[in-house]
Amino acid sequence: MPLRFLTAGESHGPGLTAILEGMVAGLPLSAEAIQQELARRQRGFGRGGRMSIEKDEVEITAGVMAGYTTGGPLALWIRNRDAENWRGRAVPPFVVPRPGHADLSGALKYRYRDLRLSLERASARETAARVAIGAICKRFLAEFGIFVGGYVRQIGQVTAELPLLTDPQAYLQRFEQAEASDVRCPHPPAAEAMRAHIQEAIRARDTLGGVIEVFAIGLPPGLGSYVHADRRLDGRLLGALGSIPAVKGAEIGDGFAQASEFGTRVHDAIRRDAAGNLYRPSNRAGGLEGGVTNGMPLVVRLAMKPIATTLTPQRSVNLVSGEETETVYERSDICPVPRAVVVAEAVVAFVLADALLEKLGGDSLEEIRPRFQALPRPRLDDLPMDGQEHVFW
Repeated sequence: MPLRFLTAGESHGPGLTAILEGMVAGLPLSAEAIQQELARRQRGFGRGGRMSIEKDEVEITAGVMAGYTTGGPLALWIRNRDAENWRGRAVPPFVVPRPGHADLSGALKYRYRDLRLSLERASARETAARVAIGAICKRFLAEFGIFVGGYVRQIGQVTAELPLLTDPQAYLQRFEQAEASDVRCPHPPAAEAMRAHIQEAIRARDTLGGVIEVFAIGLPPGLGSYVHADRRLDGRLLGALGSIPAVKGAEIGDGFAQASEFGTRVHDAIRRDAAGNLYRPSNRAGGLEGGVTNGMPLVVRLAMKPIATTLTPQRSVNLVSGEETETVYERSDICPVPRAVVVAEAVVAFVLADALLEKLGGDSLEEIRPRFQALPRPRLDDLPMDGQEHVFW
C-alpha cells in the first residue's frame, strides 16, 4: 500500500487533524519525537505573533500501542490555542481580498460570501500537521540510517555561497550550523546579513521570501523509477515541494543554473576505486538520475515568494461596495523562510519514506529490514554484466 496522508482543520478552528496511512508496524514512535519537529517549526527570526500564542503539542490518538506503530492508520491531533480567542466572538466580514493570497480565488471556486473561509484553510497553519506527519516519516527513515535536513540559502537579496557537496558528513555539519542560527543559515556572514535584511523589511513594513535547500543522506540507489511519469522520484519531490504555501519554484541540485551550461560541465563523472566501488567526484545531479536515486546525497531547493500579507496596505477592491480600496492587515510573518525549512524537510521525508516502502514492500519493520540490507550498491560486484551482444527486436 502506498503511503498517504490527509490533514484537516482551520487556522482559527479547534485544532488540526492528521492521518497517515500505510506506515509499517513495529516502528518505535512517541509523541516526543513528533514534538521536537513541531518545536523546530516555531523557531526562526522573522516569525509572526501567532508563534508566541501557539505552543504546538501533538496527541497520538490512533495507530500506536505500547510505543510501537500497529500498521493501522496513525491519527494525530494538534490543538489551536488561538481558537479560544475567537470562540463566541462576532467576527467582522472579510470582503477585501489580499493580492497573492487565496482569498479571491477561493471565493470564486467555492462561492463563499466571506473571504475568511478561504484564508482559514489556505493558511500555512496547516503545515504544522504536515510537519507532524514528516516527523513520523523521519523516524522511519532513521531506522535505515537515512537523515533528512535543511537550511536557508537565501533571504531576499542575501545569498549564502553553499556549493553542492559529495560528503554526507559535510551536509550534517551544515545542518548543525544552521540549527544554531536564528535564520537557519549555516554560513555565519550570510546569516548576519540575512538577519539585518529581515530587520530592514520590518522597518519598511514589508515582507521577504527566499530559497531553502533540503538534503537527504544515506539513501540507497534505486528509489523511484523512470518507467512511468508518476513514479519518477524527481517529479514526486518537485510536486510535493510545490504544495507548500508560498512556494513558487523548485529544483533538483543546480537545476536552473545548469540550463545555461554545456553538458560536459554539468554531468557527474563515474569513477571506481581500488575495491571496485563506483563513486562521483561531483554531485551536480543532486542525487537523482532518470528519476531514480543514484546513491549520492539527494539535494533539492525551493523558492518562496514574500508573504502576501503586508503591514503596508496594497490596492484591492471591496467586494461588497465594489469600490477600490486598500487591504486590511491580518497577523502574519515578516519572513517565514527559516521556519519553512522544517516544513520542506517534512514533505521530502514523506516522499522518500513512500519511495522506500515502495521499493521494499512488506507490512512490518522486521519484515523489511533484511530487504534493505540486500539492496544493490554502486559497486562492480553488484552489477553482473555479461558483456554479450543482445538482439532486442
